Amino acid sequence: MQVPASQLQAHLQRGLRPLYTLHGDDPLLQQEAADAIRAAARAQGHTERTVFTVAGAHFDWSAVLAAGGALSLFADKQLVEVRIPSGKPGKDGSQALQRLAEVAAGHDSTLTLVLLPRLDAATLKGAWFAALDGHGVTVRLDPVERPQLPGWIAQRLQAQGQHVQAGEAGQRTLAFVADRVEGNLLAAHQEIQKLGLLYPPGELDFAQVESAVLNVARYDPFKLAEAVLDGQPARVQRMLDGLQAEGEAPVLVHWALSEDIRALHKVKTAAAGKPLPMVLRELRIWGPREKRFERAVPRLALPQLAQWLQDAHTVDGIVKGLKHPAWPHDPWQALHRLALGVCQACALR
Repeated sequence: MQVPASQLQAHLQRGLRPLYTLHGDDPLLQQEAADAIRAAARAQGHTERTVFTVAGAHFDWSAVLAAGGALSLFADKQLVEVRIPSGKPGKDGSQALQRLAEVAAGHDSTLTLVLLPRLDAATLKGAWFAALDGHGVTVRLDPVERPQLPGWIAQRLQAQGQHVQAGEAGQRTLAFVADRVEGNLLAAHQEIQKLGLLYPPGELDFAQVESAVLNVARYDPFKLAEAVLDGQPARVQRMLDGLQAEGEAPVLVHWALSEDIRALHKVKTAAAGKPLPMVLRELRIWGPREKRFERAVPRLALPQLAQWLQDAHTVDGIVKGLKHPAWPHDPWQALHRLALGVCQACALR
């Protein structure tokens, strides 16, 4: 049974199930969800806790199965945690997890908690994950993306008795905080807690927030490519500066940008004789990326995309040490020019 992360607390208040599975990459979201389950388990008498971390192909799954099916020696009830950092239990682990799920379903004295990273579509359809979902509760911990971040910050502030000003001034404050903490949710949580320590409950103005919140943002080359397609030049500029300051390899940043340029060109070419939704499905462009392509492709001309392909080829040489007379010699300046050129064309008009 799948339960949305936002409804986990309400679910726990209605009663515990013997098996829970959390999957997602963000450490803060996983920690908070796991802590909520642990607290509910302790309140129900699960006072003994055993933790297993699956590492390597030779992990001994028999110990996990024994713990999951055994009665506690020191307490009436126990909590068994199984952490699989790789998200790949292997053949033996797959069989063990299916058995563990079956045993857990009929064992009220043991609560089993399985912790996993973000899983791909193929893994989510696998037999072992289906067993965990079928016999227990699974919670998918999706990352908080940049558009949702101001709202997430506002909710966290409200939980500690604080809020920003109403209207545009408050939105400006939330956007400022979001820009400072993007891509680093754990640090964002710490910055929000700091505001609670520095200022009393009530309204926060921009000056207070500006003086307190540090720049703890962490940027991802693939999120940069998303910002380019979203037509957000200020954010693209900020992310490029951040990636450079963090020491990210220009080659990886270029690869993320050029992959989307190639995909745009391929989609535009194929869409000349087919409906765009069909082309996107055939090229396996799904989810949020599909929406970005649906918005960008109609407003882009094929000659423009062909020029971007050539520009991407030129910048590929620059980041690898070659010079071009019509382009900046510095790799980051060349990446700025390429990214912002595509971004401005993709901007909503």
